[in-house]
Amino acid sequence: MLYIGTGDGRSPDRSQDKADLAGKILRVTPDGDVPGDNPFPGNPVYILGIRNTQGFDWFDGGTMVITDHGPSGEYLGREGHDEVNVARAGDNLGWPTKWSCEEADGFVAPSITWREALPPGGAALYRGTAIPEWTGALAIGALRSEHLQIVHFDSEDRRRVTGHEVYLAGAHGRLRDVVMGPDGHLYVTTSNCDGRGTCGAAKDAILRIVR
Repeated sequence: MLYIGTGDGRSPDRSQDKADLAGKILRVTPDGDVPGDNPFPGNPVYILGIRNTQGFDWFDGGTMVITDHGPSGEYLGREGHDEVNVARAGDNLGWPTKWSCEEADGFVAPSITWREALPPGGAALYRGTAIPEWTGALAIGALRSEHLQIVHFDSEDRRRVTGHEVYLAGAHGRLRDVVMGPDGHLYVTTSNCDGRGTCGAAKDAILRIVR
């Protein structure tokens, strides 16, 4: 199936409206049809309550791990609190009703949130062998804070974070996309020429992460 992450389009209430495609993870067939086993019949919405996801991956066929932007930049003046969520079909991540570490019935609380804004770009679960201690951890490109964040999860309780680490801090500027390559290595793109970073003579780059 094809999965599509959408932002709220600066209209936060759209994220809670199942009839609106904004602020969601959408799931469609490769031809664009709605799969018969989607959580809301006839609806491409798979997970709702998202502000702006740029990265997600799968622990297994039914469990996703999703990064989402916190409220930085919205009109209420709140900052930071980007988050990582572990969710399944039909889950609601809460935006804009709940954010940061707030919990409430009917909403999935984040597994981890950061007080200072990252904010998160792309993300991928590490499945390589070059850095075995990262196996099963989520690698996240951080934009404004300019680092690679590695988040580790409990193998028995995927929603429980057991640790997180920072790499490449300030070494390559803003980090955007993060993917596992067919060679088993992690690849990260920089995003310094997007109008928000410092675009040097070398422009942007694709980094291959090894020990």
